[in-house]
Amino acid sequence: MVYLIGLIKWLREMAEKDKQTEEKIFESATEVFIEKGMDGARMQDIADRAGINKSLLHYYYRTKDHLFNAVYEMIAGQMFKKFAPVLDENLSLEEKLRFFFREHIAFMQKNPKLPLFILNEFHRNPERIRKLIQSIDINKLWTTLEAQHKEELKRYNITKEKIPQFMTTVAGMSVFPFAAKPVIASIMEKMGYDFDQYIEDRKEYAADFVINAITSQRNVEKKRGGDREDKK
Repeated sequence: MVYLIGLIKWLREMAEKDKQTEEKIFESATEVFIEKGMDGARMQDIADRAGINKSLLHYYYRTKDHLFNAVYEMIAGQMFKKFAPVLDENLSLEEKLRFFFREHIAFMQKNPKLPLFILNEFHRNPERIRKLIQSIDINKLWTTLEAQHKEELKRYNITKEKIPQFMTTVAGMSVFPFAAKPVIASIMEKMGYDFDQYIEDRKEYAADFVINAITSQRNVEKKRGGDREDKK
């Protein structure tokens, strides 16, 4: 009995150690891939960062591709999970926009190298991105938003056909400052502005800008409609 209890304890300790090693590998691989990209990273770099030998790394992940896929899917999953409250029916459309900018920019602040990592992967392996996008049910997303915000969408004249323009505009406003940070930070330094404060302010500024823009667009299109009626 004592032997059995000791064996069970040893197996639990080994399982915990195995889990910790795998987590350390994953954490190290994420850091190396974000810093150097898929092509620049080496398995030896990851092993060194994790404090293990290369043979043990290959025991857990046979190839660099296999490990990279796991890391990329994890990052994508984290991002989508982070913005799940956007589908909360208790938030207004304006509140959802403000939530998105606040949380998305905060996520980028914690992971400033991530935008370039993702953009480089767009060019290196567009097929991976295509599969990732296809896994998102855009029609379901639109149906959910329409059910929750039918009147607001109508008021702002946001239709299903305009969603691609709307989504890329919103995403670009939060991603671009990080992707172009070296240039933007240099310009701001000459103007006496602090980049970190600029990013903090952008959480509100970007939301205000988009909300004002769709409000103005609605007014412009209403005016165009009125002008066409007057000409009849």
